[in-house]
Amino acid sequence: MDVVYLAVPALLIAIALAAVWLDRWSVPVILIALGAGILFGSDVLGLWHFDDIGLTNRIANLALVFILFHGGFTTSRANFRAVALPAGGLATWGVVLTAAATFAVLHGVFHWPLHKALLLAAIVSSTDAAAIFSILRRQSLPPRLASTVEIESAANDPMAILLTMAVIEGITAAHATWQMSVLDFAWKFTAGPFCGWSLAKAALSLFNRLKSQDRGHYYVLSLGVILLIYGLTEMIKASGMLAVFVAGYLMGNRPFVYKQGVTNFSSAISTIGNVGLFALMGLQVFPHQWGPIWLDGVLLFLVLTLFARPFAVWLGTAGMGLGWRNKAFVSWAGLRGSVPIVLATYPAAAGLPIGQEIFNLVFFAVLLSIAIQGSTLGGFARCLGLTCPTRPKPLFDLELFALAESDFHLLVVDLPDPQGAVGPAIADLRLPAGAVIILITRGMDIVVPKGSTHLLGWDRVTVLAHAKDHETARAALLNAFSAAVPQAGAKAGSGTSVEATS
Repeated sequence: MDVVYLAVPALLIAIALAAVWLDRWSVPVILIALGAGILFGSDVLGLWHFDDIGLTNRIANLALVFILFHGGFTTSRANFRAVALPAGGLATWGVVLTAAATFAVLHGVFHWPLHKALLLAAIVSSTDAAAIFSILRRQSLPPRLASTVEIESAANDPMAILLTMAVIEGITAAHATWQMSVLDFAWKFTAGPFCGWSLAKAALSLFNRLKSQDRGHYYVLSLGVILLIYGLTEMIKASGMLAVFVAGYLMGNRPFVYKQGVTNFSSAISTIGNVGLFALMGLQVFPHQWGPIWLDGVLLFLVLTLFARPFAVWLGTAGMGLGWRNKAFVSWAGLRGSVPIVLATYPAAAGLPIGQEIFNLVFFAVLLSIAIQGSTLGGFARCLGLTCPTRPKPLFDLELFALAESDFHLLVVDLPDPQGAVGPAIADLRLPAGAVIILITRGMDIVVPKGSTHLLGWDRVTVLAHAKDHETARAALLNAFSAAVPQAGAKAGSGTSVEATS
């Protein structure tokens, strides 16, 4: 136990310091966590020997609950509606197409054993949101393309989980007929979302009735709600993972008391879960075992990346008007990450003899995906002419923590190019009644809003306004800036608004 209290903090501190140092090269923190886990593990420094696959599976499942909830919570309804068909399609039938294509090549062409090919195809069928967000955060993509990639990566995990569970159940329950397997899959896929939606509505009502003056109570309530939604859904043999994702989506798109605090809490616990999960997976891996399987791991990565993923993207988005450059980028943006590694623990936890081999193969393929695709994704987007450098992220921000229901929310507007162009004075703006500018961030500086203060290109303006007036306030800012800086008129649409709903 003493080793845990020394090794765990040393591991986490090393990951945090390395992540900050490597941030300039956009190295994903999950790759750092993987490397740190391997480094601290038995085969390298030997600081911590950890090989309990059952415990790893249980911890990974717990982390995955919060990761999926936050994925749903941060999926905007407006963005989802704009790209519902391509993103939703890739997150559902795209996952099935990826798994089917992978299985067809591994089993039909390379003659891998049936169970091995089935398990690998299902496990590696989803992409990773954390890796994609981490790598692309410095790039500016067309809004429709960015939303498609982000929403697909956030929403496709439940389908991969269902596929993997169906395959494992089909292998372990030899007496079950295929009809029963289909019915079980249909039940999980339909009852899961229903439970998530219903329980999330009850949770929203509970949040709005709590009226606590202690912010900590809302964090405890959030924790309990997320776990209860998962637990109750699993109790009726439906998909708890799908339920928490749907619950997160509903709650993330509805106003409720102390929403900003819950947002921050969900983000923090999801990040901790992701980092801890990858570090744990790194500890679970023994590189000396890669000798017999590294060639199969490379082959799995190549089949998945160069055939299965492009096949699913091009066929799954046929007739949706994405264009060949967008499809090429989405194909290469199919990074594998935390969910495949978590799912790779399922076969061993289920007692399958090939469980450890499956885990090693998936881990090796994910490592290649993050290292190769992750390091080239930004450059590939630039080669396709889909991106340009983004403005630096502001160093200052405001959040509204409301402990009671209110229709006042924060609106953030990024003023467009050209950088530093002199726009209107605040006194000349025609903002809606009750709306007030409360913060201007300009590069490394905070600008105190006064009537005589002139807005400049690339300013980030934070406005407190009634929710119903947000679009009016946003239009007032962008239109006034475009009138004062005519050359910015064509780019006024680049000003983005983000509501920090209380």
